[in-house]
Amino acid sequence: MELAQVRLLVTDFAACYRFYADVLGLEPQSGAERGPYEKFSPATGPAGIALQDRAMMAQVLGELGETVTGHRSLVVLRVDDLDAYCADVTARGATLLRGPAPMTDRMRVAHLKDPEGNVVELQEWLLPRT
Repeated sequence: MELAQVRLLVTDFAACYRFYADVLGLEPQSGAERGPYEKFSPATGPAGIALQDRAMMAQVLGELGETVTGHRSLVVLRVDDLDAYCADVTARGATLLRGPAPMTDRMRVAHLKDPEGNVVELQEWLLPRT
């Protein structure tokens, strides 16, 4: 078994597309700015995040409600220099909820939200990459 991606169900596809591509700097796979689907990848590593139009999936599954409340997911991105990355994303329009700050003795983190309210955690590991 192989994990292909984590997919977020979103209602404002265009706003989320711009956030993951323009603010976080992830690479879109196809450039489908209006959806209904797009996968984003970081510069390194095999993991990917995808956006899926919520209304389309509601038609497929027949059980997704129109209104979603509360935190539904936590997307985690590992960066080499948390302070520099936070400065870059705030300059591009992100608002930090917390951090950069230590989370444990092995990691520093910062948190922000995407346009749909999904929490994004930015991590800087204080141990060398392996």
